[in-house]
Amino acid sequence: MAETWAISGVDLHLDLTGTRVRAALESALRDAVSGGRLRPDVRLPSSRALAADLGIARNTVADAYSQLVAEGWLTAVQGSGTRVARRPDATGRAARPQAGAAGPRRFDLGPGSPDVSAFPRSAWLTATRRALGSASFRALDYGDPRGLPQLRVALADYVSRARGVQASPDRVVVCSGFTQGFRLLCEVLGARGARKLAIERYIQPATTQAAVACGLRLATVDIDDEGAAVDRLGTADAALLTPAHQFPIGAPLVARRRMIAIEWARASGGLIIEDDYDGEFRYDRHPLGALQALAPHNIVYAGTASKTLAPGLRLGWLVLPTDLVDDVVAAKALADRNTSAIDQLTLAEFIVSGAYDRHIRRSRLVYRRRRDRLTAALGRHAPRVRISGIAAGLHALVELPGGIPEEDVVARAGERGLYLQGLGDYAHGAHIHPPALVVGYAKPPEHAFTGAVARLAAVLREVT
Repeated sequence: MAETWAISGVDLHLDLTGTRVRAALESALRDAVSGGRLRPDVRLPSSRALAADLGIARNTVADAYSQLVAEGWLTAVQGSGTRVARRPDATGRAARPQAGAAGPRRFDLGPGSPDVSAFPRSAWLTATRRALGSASFRALDYGDPRGLPQLRVALADYVSRARGVQASPDRVVVCSGFTQGFRLLCEVLGARGARKLAIERYIQPATTQAAVACGLRLATVDIDDEGAAVDRLGTADAALLTPAHQFPIGAPLVARRRMIAIEWARASGGLIIEDDYDGEFRYDRHPLGALQALAPHNIVYAGTASKTLAPGLRLGWLVLPTDLVDDVVAAKALADRNTSAIDQLTLAEFIVSGAYDRHIRRSRLVYRRRRDRLTAALGRHAPRVRISGIAAGLHALVELPGGIPEEDVVARAGERGLYLQGLGDYAHGAHIHPPALVVGYAKPPEHAFTGAVARLAAVLREVT
């Protein structure tokens, strides 16, 4: 007979066949462990609870557990119950958590994420309680695909005030992060007849994959110290740009090129998609305003909470030209109807209460100090590397001297338990920039940051 139980927070499915119930239970548990369905350290139900659920004698379950403990499949510790044991691998060594080929990843300086351990849990919980306490029950029903009005009003005010965006709530669409928003735009552009999207040569691979999946051809524009070479947008129907802080090179789009991009959009009818992924984090000069403010009818502004709060929230927003709103809303309705209402209510409260601004200011100070610690450490231990792109953002570009291969440095770091990424990982087409590392100094929790930087400095000292 097939039995399913849900005891002690564990859902399992066992096939107990035959007349020998104890043997069948032992065999089913053994198969579940050896096949990987029951993972190491999973706590099993008590013998009393499992016996009651399966309708068999408690002693039968206890005897089966004891036999499997004796065989090494399970462990039993007073006060901790019965758990799945850590089994040795084929070489007889104790199994370890999965890691990269170069060794276990103890330290992570990969770019793209903030320090999620610093997520403002208490303030977020407070905002959630306030938001739910004052929200209408209708807010928890299927809602407007554009997003809840409370959040759209709050976002329009925030991006206007903090980023200089020309925004109104009716042109804001809330989405599940930048990735979904960008995918919706690509779908709409393709349906309108667009065929070519201009992208920066160095870009997140997932972004290009989303565009290609929507049937768009990609045209690459190069990057230098003045940002994207927007004078080469040519016959593209749309262009995806990171004007405030190019990812991952780190250069801002200078004023002259900003005007060239806007003139291209107005003359050709092309659309600019502005990815303002980390615009709040600028350290050494007055913040650069959003490009969208210069041509709101030709530019989609895309913002996200993934860098300011946490990627796991899956909250992003688009500020659209009026003529795009209906089509994007229709695409959003087909994609997932609407983003989590509770998260939207909470973020709206978080912004309106001022907690969002306070969190960003605190984070900006923390990340600036981390950037300074990183540059000081590399200046002392690896003076031949060149560090750039650090006036803003959450990562630095560390250029390697003498043509040292990125792959060699990444591999050597992996041997020390340090995860790094080379600039070539982000190249679309030819990797024409000098070898470099893209070092994310925001990601490690504070207790691990010093160790991560020390390992990076040691690796660079060895190779340079």
